[in-house]
Amino acid sequence: MSTNTNRMRGGFIGRAIAVFGAAASASAAVEAGRKPLKRDLVTLGIDPKAFDRS
Repeated sequence: MSTNTNRMRGGFIGRAIAVFGAAASASAAVEAGRKPLKRDLVTLGIDPKAFDRS
């Protein structure tokens, strides 16, 4: 494999792991009645302002 292919594959796997971790963290926060971290919401593509509403 070429170097570019290795980077793309590593980037995809790293991104998938980051999304899974953010989803788990945000889910745990919501279940515990807390506001998820802004970083986790952004990783998931969710507007953090959506959680500012009452």
